[in-house]
Amino acid sequence: MTSRTAPDPARRSERARAAVLGAAIELVAEVGYGKVTIEAIAARAGVGKQTIYRWWPSKGAVVFDAFLSVNESEGSLALPDTGDLAADLRTVLRPTSDELAEPGADRTYRAIIAEILNDPALYAEYRTRLLEPLLEVTRDRLRSAREAGQIAPDTDLDLALELVYGPLHYRWQYRLGPLTHEHADRLVDAALRALNPPAAGGGSGA
Repeated sequence: MTSRTAPDPARRSERARAAVLGAAIELVAEVGYGKVTIEAIAARAGVGKQTIYRWWPSKGAVVFDAFLSVNESEGSLALPDTGDLAADLRTVLRPTSDELAEPGADRTYRAIIAEILNDPALYAEYRTRLLEPLLEVTRDRLRSAREAGQIAPDTDLDLALELVYGPLHYRWQYRLGPLTHEHADRLVDAALRALNPPAAGGGSGA
């Protein structure tokens, strides 16, 4: 007699969750965040609306989770340590510039940021799951550079993080100009000039 394995509820739930996240990403890309509804996500994913509300409290939470799932599938947040700090920072700022310059991603990110700023619970999740891990791996890389004498020994690592990331997001937020690899490289160079120790002798001459 052939035995049958009972359906695995956990596997069904994971399939449904993946379908919801995929549907959210597709719909945001197609119609923009503002026009996406929970009902539309549920219909695209082939699940009931209550299924979505069982896992997520709001549309913003669904889209944020979908955004994280895409980024997680594209690789870890680990920053390379090749010994060349400028080159390593470029490997972060160049693709970040590419993402923010893409019109669909730009609309999605701006909508998510607006939700995060108005939803304390979503903001706490954003800090825990995305912002703090990104800052921590960059802080570790800067700490390694400080120990190697590549930046000043008294460098404030938290301030250094702002010098690395702040100008790019300021330019993006206020649409002050194009986000290009050339611009990202100039930001890295400027940050490292600010963080490098002064030359021995203070440049006073021979």
